[in-house]
Amino acid sequence: MGARVLLAGNGGREHAIAWKLRQSPKVDEIFVANGNAGTALVATNLPYQPKDIDGICKAAAELRIDFYLASMDDPQPLGLVDRLRAQGVLCYGPTQAAARLESSKAWSKDFMVRHGIPTARHATFGAYAEARSYVESLPDGPLVVKASGLAAGKGVIVCNDHRDALNALDIAMLRRDFGAAGDEVVIEQRLYGWETSCHAFCDGKTAVLMPFISDYKTAQDGDIGLNTGGMGVYSPSARVDAALTADVVRQVVEPTLAGMAAEGAPYNGTLYPGLMVTEGGVHVIEYNARWGDPETQALMVRLESDLFEVCHAAAEGRLHEVDVRWSPRPSVGVVMASGGYPATYKLGHVIEGIDAVDPDVQVFQAGTKQDARGLVTNGGRVLCVVATGDTVEAAREKAYDNVRRIHFTDAHYRKDIALLDSGAH
Repeated sequence: MGARVLLAGNGGREHAIAWKLRQSPKVDEIFVANGNAGTALVATNLPYQPKDIDGICKAAAELRIDFYLASMDDPQPLGLVDRLRAQGVLCYGPTQAAARLESSKAWSKDFMVRHGIPTARHATFGAYAEARSYVESLPDGPLVVKASGLAAGKGVIVCNDHRDALNALDIAMLRRDFGAAGDEVVIEQRLYGWETSCHAFCDGKTAVLMPFISDYKTAQDGDIGLNTGGMGVYSPSARVDAALTADVVRQVVEPTLAGMAAEGAPYNGTLYPGLMVTEGGVHVIEYNARWGDPETQALMVRLESDLFEVCHAAAEGRLHEVDVRWSPRPSVGVVMASGGYPATYKLGHVIEGIDAVDPDVQVFQAGTKQDARGLVTNGGRVLCVVATGDTVEAAREKAYDNVRRIHFTDAHYRKDIALLDSGAH
């Protein structure tokens, strides 16, 4: 009998992970709570939202789930791993205590200070008046205001001056655009440099880095417009070399694992620090205690090892026994979003053309569902079209060639993903 695996989430990331798990001879059944039309192609969707911890645990018992692979941010801070472990389910993912690396930016910032992990100077506030006074006490200049809690990757406001920063405090703490995530804010020095994303398999003691990834956060070409969950991605990052990789391992990944273990919350699962490379070296912008989206989609098409074997070994604390292999072929993923995303947008538009893509191109579904008309849009980020090639440029050309074959009303996508000569990434 093969493993009966559970995922919780409904994005393109979950479709990509389920797609990769389906290739493992050691996996029998895959269940996704609550999934989308894409996960339904390779797994069984369950009628439980990712935050419905009681429902998911009940389903896990009824379905005899024996392995949980944490992919998205919400379930772990709510204690899903702790609950499933208590039910005897082997879990690859952080406990509620370990997930604080992401669920509380205030906690994670203090953790970095305690363990000498490079990050921007910062201060944390739970009261609006105190936060405002702090901003006004600083020399006028660039700052970053972050909602401390989980905000689906959108709770960060980059500010050019005090006026911007005070407006950001209004948005987070008075207007409450990020809900309870903005009850506490972190105000930090703005760093200048270039960004990259590091993902690592972790078993509490050992970390194995995945290829570095560059993502495109803003809605419009040229890195302008509103912040999104991610509009596209490519891997490997053009500007990451062996020396920088060694710095990330030595200054970020290793001290993070050692620090979490020392504080009684060993980190098991995928660790995903967002990094800023400045003239002074690498800095952690923030931690993500899960897989990135759309980063995962670009990674899964490059992973040559059995994803289940790797995550299962990590869950058992024996990651060092596994050989993790990656294709040398770069990958590029382009997100097709609903027009208006991440602000207001309409749902229910029929999606056409997915069956016209090349057989070696993957279309990972996110905001999709099936209705009487067929496949329709059901979210802001709808699809991620991922291609590989001998070079990043070749993968980029193939991805866009296939994007243009897919159609739905008001479809929006950036035209500059992995355009390396732009110098932006």
